[in-house]
Amino acid sequence: MSEIAARLAALRERIETAAKRAGRDPRELTLIGVAKKHGAEAVAEAVAAGVHDIGENFAQEAREKIPLVHELLAARGIEPPRWHFLGQLQRNKARLVVPLFDCVQTVDRLDLAQELSRRAQAAGKRLAVTLQVNVDAEPQKGGCEPGELRALLDAVRALPSLEVRGLMAIPEPVADMRPAFARLRTLRDELSRVSGAECSMLSMGMSDDFESAIAEGATHVRIGTALFGSRGATQ
Repeated sequence: MSEIAARLAALRERIETAAKRAGRDPRELTLIGVAKKHGAEAVAEAVAAGVHDIGENFAQEAREKIPLVHELLAARGIEPPRWHFLGQLQRNKARLVVPLFDCVQTVDRLDLAQELSRRAQAAGKRLAVTLQVNVDAEPQKGGCEPGELRALLDAVRALPSLEVRGLMAIPEPVADMRPAFARLRTLRDELSRVSGAECSMLSMGMSDDFESAIAEGATHVRIGTALFGSRGATQ
């Protein structure tokens, strides 16, 4: 068993334990392997071990890496993963992201959503998105303000070629992450109630806090170091 496969097995056990502790079905949870700064070979190994969703943070890195991952997987007869874009995105990078990714998780403003929609429509594809929320009001961090979320949802839902799946957040790291995760869940629930939108996806939780995120309702957890090791260690 490779190191990545062994780490994945340990992660699966932790996810299952956390889900059962919260009274949830582990099958409701999706593990996204965050592969920034890790090479194509490591990503292909993770997919071969059973990771079906991979996240990248940088458009230019992904443009070079994703075709290589697909080549490595095709040589082994393995289907490619679903690709999630997880980084802050400038409008001029939408042209790189739309052809490569199945989901963009960091939509936090209308002009970005409009550009993604335009590019997706031109490419003849429907792009899944989540709306990123700044749940801790950190001035240096991306994400829309909670009070602006309903207006952003309504505007993005009106665009062709985008499908809003839910919400995403990267809360400020503190000793107890559960209150921040609970805030995102509450926002999702309220947004679904008042808008009638099907916003079931809650992308929250990383290597150090995903068990707390699962306890608060996460559907997707974004795991980098606990799966791949230190950044740059696997090329």
